[in-house]
Amino acid sequence: MEIIDRRPNPHGKNTENRQRVLTRARQAIQSAVRNAAAQGRIREIGQDSAVSIPADVLHEPSFHRHFSAGARHIVLSGNKEFVKGDRLRRPPGGEGEGAGEGSGAGDQGGGEDSYRFVLSREEFLDLFFDDLELPDLVKREIASTTTLATSRSGLTSDGSPSQIDLGRTMRRSMGRRIGLKRPKPQELLDLEAEIAALEEARPLSDEQFVRLQGLRDERDLLRQRLARIPWVDPVDLRYRRFTPVPKPTPQAVIFCIMDVSGSMTEKMKELGKQFFLLLHVFLEKRYEKLEIVFVRHAETAEEVDEDVFFTDPRTGGTVVSTALELMHQIQAERYPTDKWNIYVAQVSDGDNISSDMNKVNRLMIEAILPVVQYFAYVEVSMGGALLRSETDLWRGYKNIADSTPQLAMRQVQDRRDIFPVFRDLFARRAAERAGE
Repeated sequence: MEIIDRRPNPHGKNTENRQRVLTRARQAIQSAVRNAAAQGRIREIGQDSAVSIPADVLHEPSFHRHFSAGARHIVLSGNKEFVKGDRLRRPPGGEGEGAGEGSGAGDQGGGEDSYRFVLSREEFLDLFFDDLELPDLVKREIASTTTLATSRSGLTSDGSPSQIDLGRTMRRSMGRRIGLKRPKPQELLDLEAEIAALEEARPLSDEQFVRLQGLRDERDLLRQRLARIPWVDPVDLRYRRFTPVPKPTPQAVIFCIMDVSGSMTEKMKELGKQFFLLLHVFLEKRYEKLEIVFVRHAETAEEVDEDVFFTDPRTGGTVVSTALELMHQIQAERYPTDKWNIYVAQVSDGDNISSDMNKVNRLMIEAILPVVQYFAYVEVSMGGALLRSETDLWRGYKNIADSTPQLAMRQVQDRRDIFPVFRDLFARRAAERAGE
């Protein structure tokens, strides 16, 4: 007898409950991953990161007996101490010293159990960017970061007639004919001439007649061998072989431009750091080679390293065009557009001297936006303001963004806004496509 169990749920389990638990656990891990990412350096994020999630997240609801409450009747093995009708004291609750959620009283702790585990960088980033994607504009350019090119890789016995290697084919044909002792065509011609001469010399003597018969038999044998051993056999054919090989992958460079003028507070700079961190690890997953260029500016701009970019307490006035000019100069000298995918992320509080805005707009339209894949401008401000007028930089960029899809603009007021804004920037094209 064969029994097939078609019940949707395993014994004692509920599939829907299990799916809820898995979803809840994944959400908890994603939350823990994002919290861990907020604490690390840009270049170190996701490298063997340990995350913790509450133990209750992994608890799957089920029906079971509660042995420390309620009335129950059970049968135990007999002994000499208890008899039928005796009342047994209920076992006390757990009284450990840990931080668990036992029903008894402990003398330490009041937290909850948690699971702590280490994620690989790939697992960390997969969870971190689970629901994000590059804008469609960029996807069309870098749908595959690895391109294939054909390269000569020896010979093969089959292929297209246009790829046949005549030299190798004929050399193999000659070697086969020599090995099998294929008669030469001239041998058959000489034999035919001798037979013709004997046939014309009549009458033939007995010796000549025997010779003629032998020559005819030899001619038939030569013809058979010539027919069985072709001049070029399919086994002789050799074709040039081409195999696809990966070409060097397109490279990406991120220009991180941050305003460090006196109007930028430490909180604003920290918001910029979080945005740059997200952008860096997001693009790093899609390129084998990624470079970051840090540019900071006040009244003048300079290229600096990561530590100086985020920690050096420089201050001063604000001239945004100096940063854009330096970025364009570095790009032209070190990152040609035919070999590099160029991204720009700019963080500023939006302040700029009015006399500089015309130059900023001209640089953006004529020099920068035509060569970049994506330009993300994030304007940071202090939270709590009910009404805030548009800044000079925001107004200037807004006029350009209306006709330039590469330029995206968002505003951030608090740390919790960073990830939603980042998601919005990199999901905007998909949303527009869905609305078409």
